[in-house]
Amino acid sequence: MVAKLILEPAGPGCWDEPLHITVRGLAPRQRVTLRASLRDEKGALFQANARYRADAEGELDLERAPALGGSFAGLEPMGLIWAMKPDKPLGRLVKRDVQKPFVVELEVLDGHQPDAGRLLARALRERHFLPPGVRRVPVRAGRVRATLFLPPGEGPFPGIIDLFGSGGGLCEYRASLLAGHGFAVLALAYFRFEDLPEYLSDMRLEYFEEAVDFMLQHPKVKGPNVGLLGFSKGGDLCLSMASFLKGITATLLINACVANTIAPLHYKDMIIPDLGNELSKQKITESGLLNLVDIWKNPLEEHNHRSLIPLEKAQGPFLFIVGLDDHNWKSEFYAHIASERLQAHGKNKPQIIFYPETGHCIDPPYFPPSTASVHAILGEAVFYGGEPRAHSRAQEDAWQQIQIFFQKYLNGKKSVQHSKI
Repeated sequence: MVAKLILEPAGPGCWDEPLHITVRGLAPRQRVTLRASLRDEKGALFQANARYRADAEGELDLERAPALGGSFAGLEPMGLIWAMKPDKPLGRLVKRDVQKPFVVELEVLDGHQPDAGRLLARALRERHFLPPGVRRVPVRAGRVRATLFLPPGEGPFPGIIDLFGSGGGLCEYRASLLAGHGFAVLALAYFRFEDLPEYLSDMRLEYFEEAVDFMLQHPKVKGPNVGLLGFSKGGDLCLSMASFLKGITATLLINACVANTIAPLHYKDMIIPDLGNELSKQKITESGLLNLVDIWKNPLEEHNHRSLIPLEKAQGPFLFIVGLDDHNWKSEFYAHIASERLQAHGKNKPQIIFYPETGHCIDPPYFPPSTASVHAILGEAVFYGGEPRAHSRAQEDAWQQIQIFFQKYLNGKKSVQHSKI
């Protein structure tokens, strides 16, 4: 018999869709190794492999068969994707151009030696970041530098503004994937992009206000409010937007601080100073990576109070997504501060979801968890935390929670059906 590698759904799929991997035509109980690989847009190689044994019928179904070792072990239907590691140290898989898919190569090799086994079957699968029918619209409106992703159909659609962290630039992959789930999403750059400032210095909230106005005036965006989705530095910017700007009804933060960080924030005649840090408190891990979790000053200490964002002024609900092994800063501590502050001012308690053994970068599902990458501010390799298996589980669940939250508060859907993830 000839081994056959079957991938479902057939044909190209979206990155956040689960991929069902089956091998047929093997000998009964045959030992095989499955290997997955892809190259990013700069040509860097990412790979994972796992050892399996076929069943008595010569079939291998990754939804039923546990891996016996390799890059991971146990029942992990998408392990070959999330367990990919870079060929070179400290690499992190990032999608820069959502108009081009990643091409994943899957191979079935005889035996349990991934570099020596005879090739039995091979398949390529495109994994897209621009879902079918989603329109990508570059935005250069006034000062706003962004990309708007619109779902297929007439609309209008519930609107979300998506902000990333201190790496800068324009990150589109989360916005493009969310648009495939029925949201109009504005991926907003705020520095290190085109004619925007090269560095985080004095931030102006009027820039973000202009982005909110753009969304609310767009004929494809369902008003009268929009939601905010912010990660890391983008999270505290979203908190400031929700606290001071009109037209915002739901705010979701991923590992965010409750104080303004890195640079002072200006709005009209107001200035919120940055929290500040003490670099002398940084630590070096056994692997030679920086651990920054202790460098940030405590926003509860009196001389740091001015950096706290008055989130009690915000309208609408909050959801805090927190990795309990975040080594960038104390996300759990900050989420508790937010909860106590809101309740002290008679506001509803925010929803907080804690993910054990999960680090700072909780991306959409199946991005290989990265414990180290280059920090944009310090120019050093930084330890972000997280155990790969737990981190992957958190990515899957958080992606569902993001959709449920915004469907409920932007689209009025009280119950949302979970996908297959």
